Parts: sequence; C-alpha cells; structure tokens
Amino acid sequence: MSPTPKSPKEPLGGRERLVSRAFVSLADTLVADFDIAEFLSMLAEQCVDLLGVSAAGVLLLDPAGGLRVAATSSHRAELLELFAVETDDGPCVDCARSGSPLSYADSPAAAGRWPRFAAAAAECGFGAAQALPMRLRDQVVGVLTLLSAEPGSVERDDVDLGQALADVATIGILQQRTIERGDQLAGQLQTALHSRVVIEQAKGVIAEHSGISMDEAFSRLRGYSRAHNLRLTDIARAISTGDIEPAVLAKHSHR
Repeated sequence: MSPTPKSPKEPLGGRERLVSRAFVSLADTLVADFDIAEFLSMLAEQCVDLLGVSAAGVLLLDPAGGLRVAATSSHRAELLELFAVETDDGPCVDCARSGSPLSYADSPAAAGRWPRFAAAAAECGFGAAQALPMRLRDQVVGVLTLLSAEPGSVERDDVDLGQALADVATIGILQQRTIERGDQLAGQLQTALHSRVVIEQAKGVIAEHSGISMDEAFSRLRGYSRAHNLRLTDIARAISTGDIEPAVLAKHSHR
C-alpha cells in the first residue's frame, strides 16, 4: 500500500509565505510552557506541508546514545523509523552517527548498503529517504528524515529547506529554558521520548474506540489540543487515563 499522495507545491510566492509562517510557528512554540512533543510533531507536519515529500519523522538521541522515534507525520513513517532503529539499519541511523546528511533511493546500490531498510521502505510504500542531522556544531541531538513515495532523490531545494527547519528545531531543543548542562539536555530529551509514549497510547485508545486509523486518531487529538489551547501531552494523558472520553474528539480533526 502507498501513503497518501502529496499535494503539488504552491507557486513560489505562495510557498514563500508558507515557509515564513512555518518558521514563525516553530519560533512561537519556544515559550515558557514549552511542549517538546508538540514542537517536534509540528516540525514533521511542516516538512510534509512545505517540501516535496510524503512523510517525515524525527529521531532523537537518548541519554545513553541510542536512537528513539520522537515524532512522525504518519503511521507508516513511524513503522519505518521504528524498524530502522530496531534493526540499526538505514540512512537515519548512519546520519545520527556521522552527523552528515545521507540519502536513500530505491536502487541496487542503496539496497546493498541498507538491505533491511530498503525492504521495509518498499513495504511501507516509500521509494526515497533523506536523513538530515539535527546538529549544532559538533553536538548531534537527532535526525530529521524526509520520506517520499516516488523513487529517486529528494530535490535539492527541499533538502536545503528541510535542513534549515532541522537547524531551527535543534536550536529550540538546545536553548529551551536556557539549557546549559548535559544533564539538563538529557532530561529534555527524556521528556520528549516519554511524551511520545503517552501520545501513542492515546492514539491507540482513540483509534480503537472510534474505529479509525492511527493517523486520523492523531489528527483528532491534535485538533482538540489546538481548539482548546491545551498541551498535546496533557490531552493525550487525559485520554489514556479516561479523564477525557475519545468520543469528545470526534469533531476535532485538524486536517
């Protein structure tokens, strides 16, 4: 099965406005009540909205140096990213180690380098991937992965803009609450990983209760959060504990 086809890019003027709004939106998230899960989910969504890609995902390095999936724009992207982490195979894994951008295209050479990732990407309906480091100087905190349904490399302009978005996200993570020490950074990353678990649990509850896909479940969760100006993680926790009934979210799809 293939992911939902991407929409055509807007004309240059329209795209420039969307790019400006994207950076403003990411900057606006860096406030006192910072929710890193919301921030990274927004980053993944902005990549799909702005770039010529079908999906996006964010991996973060945990305190022990392992990679964890922190946010994705779709369920299929999450499955692929989880597989890459679990099998230690793929451009995103090598990107985290090297701190350099890496690309994957559906070709014999790429399949030879990342054989398990190549098979999983095909199964998930992706023909190309671009891994971009989330790095500030020598400090790598994670990877932004751009996934495309079409085979072939991601366009150069899209890669450059994706890297700019990754850089903004990196600065946001590192400078949130004026982080100065490594233990504080580790705490922030651990919070992001814990928040993702809570959100995934809530998505599962909503999907099972309403008989909908995981992607639609997240759309409702995100829509309710925005409509009520509440933190995504707090709403997800309330769903998981039963303080908010899944049926309440039925009218709150944000797409």
